[in-house]
Amino acid sequence: MTPTTLLLTTAAAAGAATAPPTAWALNRAAAPIPVPATAVLAALGVAAAAARWLAGGWPGWWLPVPVLLTVVAAPLALADLRHLRLPDVLTLPAYPLFGAAVGAAALGGGGPSLAVRAAAGALLFGGAHALVHRAVPGSLGAGDVKLSGSLGAVLGAAGWPALALAAVLAALLSLAVAVVRKSHRVPHGPALLTATWLCALFPGAP
Repeated sequence: MTPTTLLLTTAAAAGAATAPPTAWALNRAAAPIPVPATAVLAALGVAAAAARWLAGGWPGWWLPVPVLLTVVAAPLALADLRHLRLPDVLTLPAYPLFGAAVGAAALGGGGPSLAVRAAAGALLFGGAHALVHRAVPGSLGAGDVKLSGSLGAVLGAAGWPALALAAVLAALLSLAVAVVRKSHRVPHGPALLTATWLCALFPGAP
């Protein structure tokens, strides 16, 4: 086994290992999700982040951001798809988790501007979703608003264009799912999480 293969295998295993505790937490929040599916998504996401880093896509100090995002996004997306809910048990801890990851990235080489963009991104992205929820309550749930602030921190750290790109991409993804499912009741959380994950994997700023 080559060093690269070993590293990717280890990354995938580490991602999969986060599935049982996150699934347990969601089960306690009355939003059970399948552990095997969560493990597969987390494993693939963490391995993809590791592969992107190994390919020289960005410096090593950025790696904790997409890794932690994957660990939170995989179970939350499944919970929203199954229960049309984004439980506080994961959306609220996402704030300190992503804050710690972005802080480590800033100290590791990203510099103070990365942390400033993250804070501004959290306010802008979270505020925009809160305004939409207030103006058109049926368009976004309270869970989407709570989630958007922490995702905004990641997007801001990834670069200013990521905020607009993620918003547009998430809307298009939700629209595509609505068309396929022929339903107006489509959870927006998975689209938000997917769009943010892609922006974290291919950031402009780092």
